[in-house]
Amino acid sequence: MNRIEKAVYDLLKSNPTLKGKVRDLYQSLFDLLPDRENYFQNELKVQEGFYYGFHDLSPINGNLMLANKLKISLHMPQKGENLGVGYWNLSDNKFTEIGETLTWNYHKGCRLQWLGEGSDSMIFNDLVNGTAGSRIFSITNNSFRELEYQIDTVSRDGKFATSFSHERLEKYMPGYGYAYGDQPFLEEKKPSQTGLFLIDIKNNSRKLIISLETLASIKPEKSMEHAKHFVTHTEFSPDGTKIAFLHRWTFDDPNQRFSRLITCSLDGNDICLSPTSGMVSHYVWSKRHGILAYCQINDVDGHYIFDNYKMEKYKHVAKALNSDGHQSYIEGTDYFVTDTYPDKRRYAKIYLVNIKTDEIKLLVDVKSPKKFQTRDPRFNIACDLHPRVSPCGNILCFDSVHTGKRSLCTMQLGDKQ
Repeated sequence: MNRIEKAVYDLLKSNPTLKGKVRDLYQSLFDLLPDRENYFQNELKVQEGFYYGFHDLSPINGNLMLANKLKISLHMPQKGENLGVGYWNLSDNKFTEIGETLTWNYHKGCRLQWLGEGSDSMIFNDLVNGTAGSRIFSITNNSFRELEYQIDTVSRDGKFATSFSHERLEKYMPGYGYAYGDQPFLEEKKPSQTGLFLIDIKNNSRKLIISLETLASIKPEKSMEHAKHFVTHTEFSPDGTKIAFLHRWTFDDPNQRFSRLITCSLDGNDICLSPTSGMVSHYVWSKRHGILAYCQINDVDGHYIFDNYKMEKYKHVAKALNSDGHQSYIEGTDYFVTDTYPDKRRYAKIYLVNIKTDEIKLLVDVKSPKKFQTRDPRFNIACDLHPRVSPCGNILCFDSVHTGKRSLCTMQLGDKQ
């Protein structure tokens, strides 16, 4: 964003409804201009009709890449509408569909992910015996195993998973949860019966480690008065001993939302709060650099790195990128990738960022057609690029609609210099 755009954004960000209307009007003026050519640093492979979802997981494991297969037209998924689940073989460019799921959305998919680093099994959310649960599929055995609980993120050793109410998430952040669930206390503001759960995958058991009632009582803020609380965006620390998550609270307007980043131990103790001021949108965690988050500290938005789970020390990086983005670390290096939302001409970008030097390099610049714009927060159909990097650090994977269809794209990262 240029300085004027940033000033207007900062002025309106506390009123998301008005901000959205101003954005739409502003972009409409530039719709009169002819499109420019899309840019990709290297050759692109495009799988139309497929996508993966959020940026916090890598779908790639060796030559295999997890993917969701769309089976409906461009509308919010309704009860009874399936999403295909499977994987691409990057060697022969063939897709294997292993099944379908009824619990999914455009932004986070069905939380399809590998069951730990190097595993040949994958896990995803679905209805199990008519209620919210998850399924594990082994490629080697060509067989399924079912869990009684929905998952969000699996630890790197494949032993544990985080969980929360996806039904509550859908109610208070439409487009990120599911319409299915079994919780009768959705209208309660801070119920003691739900919050952050830890799942023991082997034993198919679940334990509530921090309730919403407890979260609302920890250093309560004025904005929490009369608010409805929920948990989302969980991630295990690289060593598997800590969990990070977003504690969010909102009101009747789903766009009026506050967030803080929290870390804790696997039993819910050793709770640490980020020094943020009302906003944390996205984050990732690496062993080498710590937690990278787009957040607001001392009323300044930006990408910040917290060196450990206590989040007492932080560094503002990539200051040239003054708008929100979804980050992914390139493990074992001093780089991360991040995207932007569509600009005034509806082009979204992916950048490579050097953490040490703050140098940024453009990797992708693509058009996002107007039909994919979310005009109502209750009907969230937008396609964010959500850049993700393979564990080996050589492949960039992202979702895009530049062809006119939601597509799963891959591109070699090549030389990072």
